[in-house]
Amino acid sequence: MLDKIYELLQLSYREIWAVEKLFEYARNLFTGFSFKGFFSGIMAIIEILQMLIFGLPLTPRGQALDLTGYNVVVYDEFEGDTLNTDIWEYRGNGARRGGFNASSQVEVRDGNLVIAGEYLTDGEYGEGWYTAAIKLRKRYKNGYFEIKCKVNEGAGYWSAFWIQADSPYTASVSKGGVGGAELDIFESKKFENKEKYCITHAIHCAGVDGVQDGFQSNMLGSFYGNDITNEYNTYGLEWTEEEYIFYVNGVETVRSTFGNGVSQVEEDVIVSLEIPDPEKLGTLDKENYKTEFIVDYVKIYQK
Repeated sequence: MLDKIYELLQLSYREIWAVEKLFEYARNLFTGFSFKGFFSGIMAIIEILQMLIFGLPLTPRGQALDLTGYNVVVYDEFEGDTLNTDIWEYRGNGARRGGFNASSQVEVRDGNLVIAGEYLTDGEYGEGWYTAAIKLRKRYKNGYFEIKCKVNEGAGYWSAFWIQADSPYTASVSKGGVGGAELDIFESKKFENKEKYCITHAIHCAGVDGVQDGFQSNMLGSFYGNDITNEYNTYGLEWTEEEYIFYVNGVETVRSTFGNGVSQVEEDVIVSLEIPDPEKLGTLDKENYKTEFIVDYVKIYQK
């Protein structure tokens, strides 16, 4: 019955998730009553209504991260003064949307990975807007993936930590995500006002329910962090055999089984400062704009 109502109202996945959470919090208001729980539930309901009506972000309120049974298989704290190219490589150097990716935009400084976005008159590929991306040399499937970082300030560019298969947008390969997907652990698309103080999660793949044209996306919602440009926050994804579970600062935000099943292939793990399309870049001040994505560590755990 509810499925037909959702279809009739043309609700997106995150809206359906929010409605179901709304009912859950409403039921819990009067179950095992306590004043603290009651007011916490009221605040959660108000936030969800604001999300449904105005598209505002939500505070993470799910379960705490539990890594029992997991072991660290990758842990880079970016010590020293150069990127460890034994485990990382530069990704996609050359033309990228409205500008270029270049290894010159990557720096290891004061125990952090720093990726810079700016306009260069004498860049490696000529004059233009520059940024960079790196990926782990080894691919991974399943586990818990986490980054601790400060996202870049300002409009335009956005910080991202994501996982991607070779052909997630080709239906015959992706097969609805089972043959590979794009898993956006977090993005901070701060050129959109409502996302200024938050991050988003998403899943992209092709061939969902047999659809062969284009690709399908599941925008899982926007969630608040703690002063995300000035303070370090952690963003994580637990990729199991059954589902994807997303986290902000060790608290579950949302989980999803979108597609025809979770990816069954090893995929690239990517850290990037993303450059927008030319029309977005046209609003930036070439002479004075510079932004930095600052990463304290990247960790991967597996069972």
